[in-house]
Amino acid sequence: MIIGPALSCRALSCRAGGRTIIEGLTLELAEGERVALMGPSGSGKTTLLTTLAGLLPPASGRVLVRGVPLDEQPGLRAELALVFQSYGLLSLLTAAENVEVTLRAAGHAPKRAVEVAAEALERLRVARFAGHLVEELSGGQQQRVAVARALALRPRVLLADEPTAEQDATHRAVVLDELLAVTGGGTTLVIATHDPEVAERCDRVIELREAVLR
Repeated sequence: MIIGPALSCRALSCRAGGRTIIEGLTLELAEGERVALMGPSGSGKTTLLTTLAGLLPPASGRVLVRGVPLDEQPGLRAELALVFQSYGLLSLLTAAENVEVTLRAAGHAPKRAVEVAAEALERLRVARFAGHLVEELSGGQQQRVAVARALALRPRVLLADEPTAEQDATHRAVVLDELLAVTGGGTTLVIATHDPEVAERCDRVIELREAVLR
């Protein structure tokens, strides 16, 4: 069995909106590493995260999980979790159900899914909204539910797209602390952010500008 970096890409190019956003990117992310992905709007942060998560096929190049090409073993996507900038919650479900249904799809028994979801919502300080439908939640609350859902999966690699953007100072600290804590267990964390304070708490900062990695 081939073992390599937790997540890597080779000569990766990505297109969006009819143009090349990322071109010829080669990158290796170590187990437990904290990486901040920065750059102006339109520089490709969201496109790159979506491609690394295996949800968007690259225009060229490859994404690898522990040295294994993701396109050869799609099942490796189960080791990755993505916090969407738009949250990606199911509007007809409650906050708790959004987390539970993801856990059940990942193989958790129903009772265990309920328990793990409750714990995750508590950590992100949205437990009191567990029974609320998504449309009843504020943007900040929805964002914390989305983070809770990703953390509950305990992925090997966690990709988060602007996960603190909708938070006040108190909840921003909660979200960031919970995200950074997972690296202590070996999870690799990549955070797309505009916030220099978030970047300061990461091991490495990658800047994307005009389809060039800096």
